[in-house]
Amino acid sequence: MEKIQSRQGQGRVSDAPSGHWVYRILPRGMWPYAQLARWDRPIGWQLLLWPCLWSTALAASAYAQPGAPLAEVLPSLWHILLFLVGAIAMRGAGCTYNDLVDERIDNAVERTRSRPLPSGQVSRGQAWAFLLAQALLGLLVLVQFNAFAIALGFASLIVVAIYPFAKRFTDWPQLFLGLAFSWGALMGWAADFESLSLAPLLLYFGSILWVIGYDTIYAHQDKEDDAIVGVRSTARLFGEKTRHWLIALYGGALLFFAVAFALAEVPMPALAGLVAAGAHMARQIRVIDIDNPDQCLALFRSNNVVGWLIFLGLIGGGLWAVISPQF
Repeated sequence: MEKIQSRQGQGRVSDAPSGHWVYRILPRGMWPYAQLARWDRPIGWQLLLWPCLWSTALAASAYAQPGAPLAEVLPSLWHILLFLVGAIAMRGAGCTYNDLVDERIDNAVERTRSRPLPSGQVSRGQAWAFLLAQALLGLLVLVQFNAFAIALGFASLIVVAIYPFAKRFTDWPQLFLGLAFSWGALMGWAADFESLSLAPLLLYFGSILWVIGYDTIYAHQDKEDDAIVGVRSTARLFGEKTRHWLIALYGGALLFFAVAFALAEVPMPALAGLVAAGAHMARQIRVIDIDNPDQCLALFRSNNVVGWLIFLGLIGGGLWAVISPQF
């Protein structure tokens, strides 16, 4: 405890409001709420969104036949919009909930001490009200889907509720993050087919491994503070063997994705996206320096590129199904 108290005054402010455009368009009174929801850090909702978009693209291109109408092999723009709004709302709600649960820990960690709750910019009551508002927006999005998808969406709340506590009882909190952040891999398929099959389940399993991998990289930023306050993580568990674990996690993710594609019978060109994503993952593993926080953050953020590559590969597969009869 003495070590924790001795660091209280050092105050890195990397989590304080930056020059992001969000803070330029919002009134100053809204800044703490933007910070609670991490609106200035879009990588969070982007990574939450990708499994949703992969799943809806997988569903759209599944069983695509040569010459099929374009509208039948490309994902619904309405579903994409719903998933986008839902990802932003629920990521913000999740971050707010996490800050409420972790207020005391955040106050003991340099990077998070400047967040709105430990710094006193908002009260717990105000944070709970903001959480409720974001959750209601997420609910409004969810009820636009079919009954099966709605029930599936509600089921995800169990994992979401557990996640902030996971770092207190397991070295694998990243697994619980993976369970929550990958749920969209089920939702996109359910929104189209009103059911699940093995293909979206394997997509979900692959996404879980991907999330564990990239969040392990992220967690290496805080491993020293985490050790002091007793927060557990795969970064601390893997340590110097992180590169080997990333090979297994990313390799397993790609294998699950490939089998999911095969089971859904998506056109072969979709595999080009997986190959490109695999090359990007390999580069992360090759260059990572677990003792360089800035590089770890950059590599973590670069997983947005992985999302784009896999999604565009699926879109390309659907387009190929339409144009292939011409060749």
